Amino acid sequence: MEYHLAQANIALFKAPLTDPVMKEFVDFLEPVNRFAEESKGFIWRLKDEQGRSASYIESPFKDDMMAVNISVREDLPSFKDFVYGSVHSYFLRNKKKWFDLKGTSLFVLWWLPKGELPTLEMAKEKLDALEANGASPSAFTLREFFDPTGKKIDV
Repeated sequence: MEYHLAQANIALFKAPLTDPVMKEFVDFLEPVNRFAEESKGFIWRLKDEQGRSASYIESPFKDDMMAVNISVREDLPSFKDFVYGSVHSYFLRNKKKWFDLKGTSLFVLWWLPKGELPTLEMAKEKLDALEANGASPSAFTLREFFDPTGKKIDV
């Protein structure tokens, strides 16, 4: 069976998306998401009903200030290339401008059978499992990474 790498991350915005402090972030949401979709290894990302960023979706986490991002990539190299080797890295390095770093900030990875897509509920379950049990083959991080067979590997 073939697998793809799914990821979910959540964080708290510092202000509503309409606030001037969020302008740079909001201005680049669509261009960065478009770049993500055009980058090597991209499979899918969560969008709202209008095709906009998942940041506009009402989350199951019951917090209007919660930013939710879920995506699927072919593999770990394509995930890391986009996150750390593209324009996305600017927003990662400068996240304190737009996100409350003292608030909830969670990240999880997991393998999905090729052809399956994650849901918000699935992402919440994976985040909850990681928080409750630590890294495992079914919910892990880049610090404690597992390949699709469940073997722990260094990345």
